Amino acid sequence: MKNTYPKHEKLKSKTTIDLLFSEGKSVSKYPLRLVFAPIALEEGEKIKMGVSVSKKYFKKAVDRNYFKRVLRETYRLNKQLLLENMDKPYALMFFYQSKDRLSYEEINEKTIQLFEKFVAAIKE
Repeated sequence: MKNTYPKHEKLKSKTTIDLLFSEGKSVSKYPLRLVFAPIALEEGEKIKMGVSVSKKYFKKAVDRNYFKRVLRETYRLNKQLLLENMDKPYALMFFYQSKDRLSYEEINEKTIQLFEKFVAAIKE
């Protein structure tokens, strides 16, 4: 499987994002949080993913953009953990919620743990 983050996987729909915040469930692994909700997607699509870094913690756009790039990259490299264990399509929103500046390696490790926690939550 290719490790890509193509355009059709990006979460852009305002209605889907609103649905995530109103009806979605979440799992956390400090400093990361994943909000998810099952959705209906076209045939062949299994996932819609968005990333967010709060302006509350990082005032400068440069810093927020850096952490968004890191989150997208860790998702791209580890998304097979999600795809192998999902039986229906999900919308996901991935947050970095801390002032702490973790290294790429630490964030990648936390992402793997968070995805494993998500898989356990959808299996229940």
